[in-house]
Amino acid sequence: MAALEFQLQITDNNSKARAGKIKTDHGEILTPIFMPVGTVGSVKAVTQQHLKHEVNAQIILGNTYHL
Repeated sequence: MAALEFQLQITDNNSKARAGKIKTDHGEILTPIFMPVGTVGSVKAVTQQHLKHEVNAQIILGNTYHL
């Protein structure tokens, strides 16, 4: 089973804002994060290179039906 761990890095004393790090078997993801969702329209319109180099996506939520 894949390991998943969340580490809280910092919280704001004046709000509920927080930043952390998600550790997975595939790497680390800093939060908060913009996570593109891989639906049928967006997967056809955006290349992997665009997501990596221009959007700087650390993670993509993708439905295997659409991929």
